[in-house]
Amino acid sequence: MTRIGIIIGSTRPNRVGEQVARWVYGLADGRGDADFDLIDLRDYPLPHLDEPIPASLGQYQNEHTREWAAKIAAYDGFVMVTPEYNHSTSGVLKNAIDFLYAEWNNKAVGFVSYGSAGGARAVEHLRLVAGELQMADVRQQVVLSLLTEFENFSVFKPNDYNRPAVTTMLDQVVAWSTALAPLRQETSASV
Repeated sequence: MTRIGIIIGSTRPNRVGEQVARWVYGLADGRGDADFDLIDLRDYPLPHLDEPIPASLGQYQNEHTREWAAKIAAYDGFVMVTPEYNHSTSGVLKNAIDFLYAEWNNKAVGFVSYGSAGGARAVEHLRLVAGELQMADVRQQVVLSLLTEFENFSVFKPNDYNRPAVTTMLDQVVAWSTALAPLRQETSASV
């Protein structure tokens, strides 16, 4: 069964990203085409990138990196739930991404973003990063405005019109994750 990780891309004390990720998980969990899990970056407290060797070489020196690598390697695709900070994604999500390389390769990724502009600019940044990591980013994204989808900018209250976008994004992530499976198998066989 295809495994999809839903990454909570914020660790701030009063983050709303966990509410958003749990909503996506709730919509995804009833599907029969993949297994979905939440991946909370709070559970992987990575310091600012501290590996002495570039991630592309896969020679991880630190135990926290090896644990993170094992977690990410176990999935076929991802949904990244990202806030938008200063026209980009959160530093903690970018840092977590930068720790690894091969573990992201040949996997699909979809995006759910939130912010004053719906987080759209954060996703544009992440699409460039995904391309460098040989990830297939799906077209459909879910864009949530702090002005219309949150009460007092802190309590997530999604409108029903967001559901079709989530369904389409999940359909695409599962389809692409499944389609990329032969490439992941070739890569693991050659290592």
